[in-house]
Amino acid sequence: MAISWYLVVSALIFCIGAGGVLTRRNPLVILLCLELMLNAANLALVAFSRMHGNLDGQIFALTVMVVAACEVAVGLGLIVAIFRRRMPIDVDGIKELQG
Repeated sequence: MAISWYLVVSALIFCIGAGGVLTRRNPLVILLCLELMLNAANLALVAFSRMHGNLDGQIFALTVMVVAACEVAVGLGLIVAIFRRRMPIDVDGIKELQG
């Protein structure tokens, strides 16, 4: 398969994730859309890595996956803490996190 197919799929997934981040108000959905965007970037990195015949892009994609897992853990912890304090779960309604 040509690399252009992988890049088209990667761009499509990234656009879906970006659209979800910009339009949704639920923090869980925003986290899922951020994961979509990171996975799209990983797909592009692996495709370029395979095209050039080295493992640099794959190693970087693995690093991005580790960072994404840490982001989800911190994000879910914040969401649970907000939910336990009976604060609104709506992203626009949370005033406490603003500086």
